[in-house]
Amino acid sequence: MRWALVKVALAVTTMVVVAFAVPLGLVVKELARDRAYSNAERQAATIGPVLAITTDRTQLERAVASAETGPGGRIGVHVPAGGKNGAPVEIGSRRAAPDDVAAVAKLGRASISPVPGGSSLLQPTAVASGIAVVEVFVPDDALTNGVATSWVVLAGVGLALIIGSVAVADRLGTRMVRPAERLAGAAHDLGKGELGVRVPEDGPKELRSAASAFNSMADQVVQLLANERELAADLSHRLRTPLTVLRLNTASLGDTPAAEQTRAAVEQLEREVDQIIRTAREQKAQTHTQQAAAAAGCDAAEVIRERMAFWSALAEDEGRTVRIAGADRPVRIPVARPELAAALDAMLGNVFRHTPEGTAFAVDVHNAEDAVIVLVSDAGPGIADPDAALRRGWSGGGRGHPHPAAAGGGSTGLGLDIVRRLAESTGGDVRIGRSVLGGTEVRVWLALNGRRAHHGVRRGHRLRRTLGSRRRRTARAGS
Repeated sequence: MRWALVKVALAVTTMVVVAFAVPLGLVVKELARDRAYSNAERQAATIGPVLAITTDRTQLERAVASAETGPGGRIGVHVPAGGKNGAPVEIGSRRAAPDDVAAVAKLGRASISPVPGGSSLLQPTAVASGIAVVEVFVPDDALTNGVATSWVVLAGVGLALIIGSVAVADRLGTRMVRPAERLAGAAHDLGKGELGVRVPEDGPKELRSAASAFNSMADQVVQLLANERELAADLSHRLRTPLTVLRLNTASLGDTPAAEQTRAAVEQLEREVDQIIRTAREQKAQTHTQQAAAAAGCDAAEVIRERMAFWSALAEDEGRTVRIAGADRPVRIPVARPELAAALDAMLGNVFRHTPEGTAFAVDVHNAEDAVIVLVSDAGPGIADPDAALRRGWSGGGRGHPHPAAAGGGSTGLGLDIVRRLAESTGGDVRIGRSVLGGTEVRVWLALNGRRAHHGVRRGHRLRRTLGSRRRRTARAGS
């Protein structure tokens, strides 16, 4: 905006300066020319009275010498011959051509004749013998005397006007741009999580209105987040009572492996509830902690092995075939460990919840040069509407299940939304398609450099084909 205002001021001022300076410079040049010829006319006029009284050479030479106001040799007098035997009298400097002098004497009016080095003013004067002509030489430098200086002064004034207008326009632009820059900076800070940022309501009327709207929006965001934290804390507190009952009931299950798994799950659920309450009450500190954990990242292969070990007991009870591929070596990702574990639990929980018992499933992880892809696939009936499954609030009713109540009841539709937000936080995405096992395949693309690589979709297809052939080879080897 500042540069635009400067360019406008520069263009307008330049046009104004040119519109006035060029004609004024031509006027100055014409005035210098008129001044030079006016001086020549005054010099010629001083010879006229003498010619009217006498044509004596001596008197005329004295009059010419006294009429010289500058360097000598610029005035000449042409007197026609008097009588039959008289001769014309030529006094002083004579530069004009005889034809020009004769034409002026014949016409009886002044004229300007070009001569080498300048021009000559020819002024006719009546004498007793006819028409005498007084010649005054005007050099070229006299015609332009003072013109260069005047033009330099005009150019300096014009340049000063242009610089002054540019400086004023830049100052005005700064006053207009500074509120806009503050507004943009506040928007960036608010996007980074600095909820206390506000914008001074100053500057032009439009920017004051925008600043007021931004401050109002920021206040509403703070209020909404406060309400959400309070709601999360209240809901978490409500979960404590049924969790306590559940923990007490697990004590009567004995010492079987299934009982130990149940107790571990209850303890983990209690820890998660406590974490939710601390997050809701101490949002700022928790935000910095999560950012530090995300910056440090985690080993995706280790998290996958840990969560698959947790779910393997339930898979064994339900007669499900489980396979893991690509988790035998470290795979670093820019995601906090708890977030990845929650996303894996959401995907694996959907497999157990929405596919019949005995349905096989697999988890594959692939480490590419710019991304890590996690695939969770099953041999179930699949999802009828994959796009709807990624929308927040989908209940899972589109995925086949032998029990209709389990297909739609008791589901909040937040599982895949958690996975989607995890992938998008790294610059990746989530895709749902048909797996090589015949059921659903959830592909989670976790970008390593904060953005999707070019041709990511095509590489994803090649990756699926590679992993699919790997799974088919594994299945054939197992059979």
